[in-house]
Parts: sequence; C-alpha cells; structure tokens
Amino acid sequence: VKTPELLQKLRCFFEWFVGKPLFDKESTIIHHYAFAENPSIFKYPDFAAAWALSMPLVVRLANKVRDEPKKSDFTIDLKHEIALYIWDSGKGPHLTAAPELCTEPEDSLHAQHCATTLSKGPTQCGEPVQKEDIFVAVKTCRKFHNERVPVIKRTWEKDAVLLEYYSDHADPSIPTINLGVPNTERGHCGKTFAILQRFLSIHVPNTKWLLVVDDDTLISLPRLQALLSCYDPSEPVSLGERYGYGLSQGGYSYITGGGGMVFSREAVVRLLDSGCKCYSDDAPDDMVLGMCFNALGLPVTHSPLFHQARPEDYPTDLLAHQVPISFHKHWNINPVAVFNKWLRDNATEKSSHELDRTTKTEL
Repeated sequence: VKTPELLQKLRCFFEWFVGKPLFDKESTIIHHYAFAENPSIFKYPDFAAAWALSMPLVVRLANKVRDEPKKSDFTIDLKHEIALYIWDSGKGPHLTAAPELCTEPEDSLHAQHCATTLSKGPTQCGEPVQKEDIFVAVKTCRKFHNERVPVIKRTWEKDAVLLEYYSDHADPSIPTINLGVPNTERGHCGKTFAILQRFLSIHVPNTKWLLVVDDDTLISLPRLQALLSCYDPSEPVSLGERYGYGLSQGGYSYITGGGGMVFSREAVVRLLDSGCKCYSDDAPDDMVLGMCFNALGLPVTHSPLFHQARPEDYPTDLLAHQVPISFHKHWNINPVAVFNKWLRDNATEKSSHELDRTTKTEL
C-alpha cells in the first residue's frame, strides 16, 4: 500500500466515502434483493482495494451508532451493508470512486498509479495439505440422487481421496450412507451433527480436516488444499464464508453451509465434547454450529473465497481478482459449465469443452 495522495485532494471538512465501487448487475438474495428495479445504481466498496471515510463522516457515524437502537439482524455481505448504513436512505453520502484504490496485480503495468495493489495467485502459506488429510462429507437426499450427485461426480469428486455421501436412503450405486436421520426440507441440523459424530468414529480414517458440503456445492479441492496450508489443524479451526446474526446485540458468527464448512479435527472434538446439540433435526445446522462455537469461545474464520451463491450473484469486478474456492446452487445455471469456468484448473482429466458437452447430453 502506498500513501494515498487522493486523500489529500479531498476537502476534509466534507463527508466523504471513497473506494473502488462495485455494483450488482441484477438483484440478488445475498443483498436481500435491494434496489430490485435497478440494482446497478447503488455502489459499494471493494474491501480488497481499501476504502476511506473523512473525519466528519466518521464522527457522524459514531454518534449514529451510539444513539440509535441496535438492530438484531443478519450480516451477510458487510461491504454492501456498510454502504447502505452510510447512505442512510439518501441522508448520507454515496460512495465516491477513487481510481487510486485498485485491485491490480502488484507487478501490473497499470499498478504504477495505484495506492493499493494485490498479490497474484491463490492464497498459500506453504505446501498444500495432502488429499488424504481432508475428509469430505456430502449432504444429499433421495430426490437429488439423480439430479445433483452426477454433477459432483463429473466435476470435483475425482480430487477427493476420502469422500462419503450421506442421505436418507442407502443407494449402493452412488454409494450413499443412511445415518438414520430423516430428511428435512430445511435446516438439516440432525444430519450434520450425525456427520460430525461419524467423523470421529472408527468408520472414518483419522484425518486432520473435515469438509461438509451440500449436494449443490461446487468446490475446488486443490485450491482448498492450498488455503489450508495457512491453518494449524491442531487448533480449533472453523473456516468458510462467515455470516453473522445479531452481532450488534451480542449475537454470533457462523460459517454458511452452502459454500462449504471446513473444520479441524480439534474443532469437532471440542464441539461434541461440549454437549452442544441441535434443538431439532430441521434447525439450521450452520447457525447452530455458530452458536455452539460462540458459547465455547472458539473463533469462526472468514474467507471471501467461499461463496454461498452463484457467480451471477457477485460483481464481475470482485470475482476478477479472486481465485475462488466454491460456489453454491444449481438454480438457472449449467453447474458443470460454472465449475469449468470458475473452479477448474489447467491440470484436468477432461477438457472443459468435452465435459460440458457430456453434461448437455446426459443431464
């Protein structure tokens, strides 16, 4: 980061909110369908480029936080929610674009005029963890055996050494394992806690990491292996896309399930040893896990590389400087084509064209 000369250009006695603007091309659930008629009119900052507030704005916002009642609500995308809070239904400033705040690679020719730049390549702190160190648990149910499971088998299953499908019906052709928990239309807390218990049982190899995904999660396991080199599996690690509930009123953070939830063995051991459990089989599993970790004083770690929604639900400029690890949902997309575009690396067993053609004829 270079000293941003742009801040010296701004009149410090005005309210300024500056950054690299992002916008939604279409309304999206992760922003509660805000500005549904024309979502592109509302700009919010790309945190990766840095953002800045003038002191008069900081003072007013501090007074607003102090004096107004706190809301108990979900925190899903902080950068969008902060921009909404500052805009304050038109009473506050819009985001002002600052060209000096960039997400260009640090060695790019365009970076010479930037106050901020980014490193290139995937996040990695050492040698990627071994495939054998990650146990993958896929939550599915009978009605999706023929619709969603084939997508996993054609895309990322080949990168997993240890993987099991958990369903309400044992199907030897996949195969799936019935954990004895009835399928629920939502929540799936009972199934997830049964998975955690199985992970620590003699039926599963003693692996360092547990990855829990939905049957419509698309994920790059090699990129996850690289990311996990930054974490110590002997610590109670809970990793993924972090959401929050009631954070301003003593609430809790949690890893949202669709993008993939990663737990170290130590985290699972501490969780189950605590006796924390579901209040019902259809309770929201990710939120219950968040409540449990919060009660234990254990951290929940956010990575922006996990995504609860589809690529279409995120700004193009945001994804342009990411090496994403996951996306979620098959709604209104070709999931194999999405995997090929966003998550498939060069070392593949099939070309993107060949795999996409197979999908169109078989799905």
